[in-house]
Amino acid sequence: MKNILILSIIAIITFACGNGNGKFDASGTFEADEVIISAEAAGKLSKFDVQEGTELKAGQQIGTIDCSNVDLQKQQAQASLNALQQKTNSAAPQILIYEQQIATQKSNIEVLRQQLTVQEREQKRIEKLVKADAVPSKQLDDINGAIDVLKQQITAAESQIVVLQKQIKAQQEAVAIQNRGILSETDPMKARVAQFEDQLSRCTITNPLNGTVLTKYAEANEVTAPGKALYKIADMSNMTLRAYITGSQLPTVKLNQSVRVMVDDGNDGYKELSGTITWISDKAEFTPKTIQTKEERQNLVYAIKVKVKNDGYLKIGMYGEVLF
Repeated sequence: MKNILILSIIAIITFACGNGNGKFDASGTFEADEVIISAEAAGKLSKFDVQEGTELKAGQQIGTIDCSNVDLQKQQAQASLNALQQKTNSAAPQILIYEQQIATQKSNIEVLRQQLTVQEREQKRIEKLVKADAVPSKQLDDINGAIDVLKQQITAAESQIVVLQKQIKAQQEAVAIQNRGILSETDPMKARVAQFEDQLSRCTITNPLNGTVLTKYAEANEVTAPGKALYKIADMSNMTLRAYITGSQLPTVKLNQSVRVMVDDGNDGYKELSGTITWISDKAEFTPKTIQTKEERQNLVYAIKVKVKNDGYLKIGMYGEVLF
């Protein structure tokens, strides 16, 4: 009789500790994805409008960092970029001189050709007179010599035009090479300006996600640096209840399964919420230390996560119970 009584008491204690007084299938605490927002630039926090408990929207500007030195560097880089165009050379002035010389040579050629035409007519006339023995042959020799000189002058002028045209092309190529050397700095300077613009954009503190500010780590007028924490934020609209189930319960749960979540309403009762199982651990672990009995700590359990829509009642660290 005594042994039966002892066994009954042990069974009652085990049942109470394992099932939450026989009412719940699992229990755990609520958590949320907490994100620490850090500064992305160095400087003084000229503005920082963040308070603990404040709800922030994604994309909301909440502060600025004084980055006057970065702005000055950007202006300097932009000025250097603009100055590159002023450093470039132009072949136009020298080409204009060559073109004027070409025009002069063409005019000279035209005059020489007219003179040649006159001399060739005179040559024919002298040839007839020489045949008629009306004039000495020396006059014909003189006119032939003059014609040869004119032809040589025309050829020399045409050669000079070719030379001038080659000089124009050479001048254009030389200036182009010089300008390419100068303008080769354009892309690096543009990239440097873009780099400073990116740094300036990081001087505006923009909240990245919807959520509630949990902890504030900095104040306005403090000096910050890249990577220095400014505040911690978490999306409280959907909370996660991390609970634990035994190996015998594992076959009865599955992903996306709807469950009932019970939380203390403060009046010796429970507030019921709906939840969905979003994760089941693939590996067993020891029962968390929140279960105080030594025997239960030796048992292996599996963690699960239950997503619960928060109506504003749930808080991080609050206990919750699960009914499958």
